[in-house]
Amino acid sequence: MGHVTNNRRDLVDSFGRVHRDLRISVTDRCNFRCTYCMPEEGMEWMPRTEVLTFEEIERVATLMVERFGIDSIRLTGGEPLVRAHLPVLVKKLEILGADLSMTTNASTLADTAHDLAEAGLGRVNISLDSLRRDRFVELTKRDELPRVLAGIDAAISAGFDPVKVNVVMMRGVNDDEVLDFARFGRERGVIVRFIEFMPLDAQEQWSRNQVVSQAEIVERIGAVYPIEPVDRGHQPSERFRYLDGAGEVGIIPSVTRPFCESCDRVRLTADGRLRNCLFAIDDTDLRGPMRSGANDDVLATLIEECVGQKWAGHAIGQVQFIRPRKSMSQIGG
Repeated sequence: MGHVTNNRRDLVDSFGRVHRDLRISVTDRCNFRCTYCMPEEGMEWMPRTEVLTFEEIERVATLMVERFGIDSIRLTGGEPLVRAHLPVLVKKLEILGADLSMTTNASTLADTAHDLAEAGLGRVNISLDSLRRDRFVELTKRDELPRVLAGIDAAISAGFDPVKVNVVMMRGVNDDEVLDFARFGRERGVIVRFIEFMPLDAQEQWSRNQVVSQAEIVERIGAVYPIEPVDRGHQPSERFRYLDGAGEVGIIPSVTRPFCESCDRVRLTADGRLRNCLFAIDDTDLRGPMRSGANDDVLATLIEECVGQKWAGHAIGQVQFIRPRKSMSQIGG
């Protein structure tokens, strides 16, 4: 591993945003085929030689934490649990002292939750877009809902706190399940977070008409279970607590109320490219320099330059919006 000096400094872009959150995609592979994320057929996976090794991931993460003060690391995919021996990586990253979490579809979480918790994983976000088995199959092309629900139970049992369930809300697809999910969260003691549908679907058929807004979701839930807002802080999620004390619910209004002005995250793709925005058109190669023997000072300069070029916001719905060439599964959630 390259030498890390003590010249620690904030990772700041030209708009003054300080970056503290690193998303690491450990694989582009996934065992689901969610329609808004990747095509059902024809996905070409990266050759394994192109995917960062655990040691390379550890090196970038260590540099980001020790040099730039990153204090939150989220493991993503693809589906991170299809990467073999993931607890080994978790143990390497846990030593860094950052808040360590993972986003997963939970289909195999029942088998691995306790190992991941023991290795040092702190929290999990579980992607689940329908509680109806037939619709779940339609959305993911896999009949795995019972395994996902078992994975949620295993996450609770393993002591992850909080357990969050992320629901991409799409009009005409699953927006009739808002109250079902609210009930589910209240009964299971998990935090359900509704996410506005973003233009990263593989079919490129996104339409603003499919976006179910935060205002609409809040109105629907509040009519049955009264809620009140909680301070959002730096989180992308707008939080609301149930007045009867039965937990809280979140909404990520990426389209109608984007959080770009306070965004503090960067993304490392499975093939070692740093992205300063989910919707970035360009990214910065770190794998090539690492494998060519670059020291940490060189990598740090590349990281700073990448973040320095971050734009003000994603501009969804505006004429200047340009869709990324990569699908969600290739970028990492």
